[in-house]
Amino acid sequence: MSDASGFKGKNGVSRLINAFGYSCAGLAAAWRGEAAFRQEMGLLAVAVPLALFLGKTGVDRALLVGSVLLVPVVELLNSAIEAVVDKASPERHELAGRAKDMGSAAVLFALIAAAAVWACVLAG
Repeated sequence: MSDASGFKGKNGVSRLINAFGYSCAGLAAAWRGEAAFRQEMGLLAVAVPLALFLGKTGVDRALLVGSVLLVPVVELLNSAIEAVVDKASPERHELAGRAKDMGSAAVLFALIAAAAVWACVLAG
């Protein structure tokens, strides 16, 4: 039985415990293998306390923190896409390159969105 099918059969607390373990393994893999993820976590370490300090209201703080949290979320998804593409298609292929480029573009848009939110909240 594969890990995935074993995970699907679990219920309740054991499923939550397994899911948490898989999430921690994913974060550790991203930390070890993705320089961009490490940089974004550095940004997060600076931006979250700054957001809590600079935000005037709870909504301001939520927008500032949420917009910055979105960046590593998209980076994790981008890294997952890249890993699957590399496994499925180790040779160069136009579709593989397109998938990787689109994932990278998604990260760029997340960064732009975060910058726009910060600009709007701090200007207001």
